[in-house]
Amino acid sequence: MNTKRIALLTVYAVIAVASMFGIINANSDRAEFIIKASIQASTQDEDYVGLLAFKEYVEKTSNGRVQVQLYSSGQFCGGVPECIGNLQKGVLEMFPTTAGGTGNFFAPAQVLDLPYVFDNDKQAQCVLDGPILSKMRSTVLDKNLQIRLMGVTNTGGWRNFATTTKPIHHPDDLAGQKIRTTPAKIQQELVRQLGANPTPVSWAELYTALATGVVEGSKNGIQDIIGAKLEEHLKYIVLDGHSYMAALWWFSEPVWQSLPEDIQDIIEQGFVHQQKAANDLVFNQEANSYKLFEKAGGTVYRPTPAEKQAFKDASKNMRQWFKQNYGNDWLTLLETSVAQCTVDAE
Repeated sequence: MNTKRIALLTVYAVIAVASMFGIINANSDRAEFIIKASIQASTQDEDYVGLLAFKEYVEKTSNGRVQVQLYSSGQFCGGVPECIGNLQKGVLEMFPTTAGGTGNFFAPAQVLDLPYVFDNDKQAQCVLDGPILSKMRSTVLDKNLQIRLMGVTNTGGWRNFATTTKPIHHPDDLAGQKIRTTPAKIQQELVRQLGANPTPVSWAELYTALATGVVEGSKNGIQDIIGAKLEEHLKYIVLDGHSYMAALWWFSEPVWQSLPEDIQDIIEQGFVHQQKAANDLVFNQEANSYKLFEKAGGTVYRPTPAEKQAFKDASKNMRQWFKQNYGNDWLTLLETSVAQCTVDAE
């Protein structure tokens, strides 16, 4: 191929790319509403997969009136305080927090992180789609926090204790271990009640903290462990299943109030599709992720019923701790919701 032909093809390629961006910009210009959604996780995460389902439904159903822009890996905002602040100002439209992370600006939400409350996915999802979700939404709105709770997805399966050098079969095995937690008070208190040393470390710094011995373990779901390559340092997991990894999805209230009712309805239905896509991915990939952990040289330990009960007994004061700090109303609502969902499943 001669030099002139190569040059012509290069020009055509540039024109094609420019035309493509022109089309994208034209579509963006035609959209009446822009919804920006940000997550801290990567494009491989269930949060992102759920957002793809949300984007597809909302853009298609709105006939192009709404454009959804996705930002992964903390590209839009660096952490929970900044991202929530952006929601409150209407600079960002959607962002998720864990139950513990939500505790930084709405402390009662930590009730969802109380240990050993849920027995299985179905029960947890039933509770999180029920009265406790409605109460959280209305309470946050009543407090004028300028954010609206859209719903809850699973963001990584179940939290288990994972360690670098010492296998954990019983709560006594956690004694003295430096376990990474988020800054959430409830996560730190659980680790403390189990006899370990809670060590708050940001998610972005966890890989290095494990590599250098700053922490000797963590409490994460297997999806997050594999997604962040933490299996390169974490070598033991005990399936104690102390909490269901719930992602609470928030929408900017100032933006919400500016949207027409038909667009609000489309966004709400879009979240239903988002929730299903995210939850299905976690459910379908969890078993494979444990296999990947074992393939990397890790050991997965399934505690006996007696050992599982020992974890529950060792953390039994967590409910009293919550009641002393945040009152009894939220705890009672959680317990009655669990009981009702258990009956409904029978």
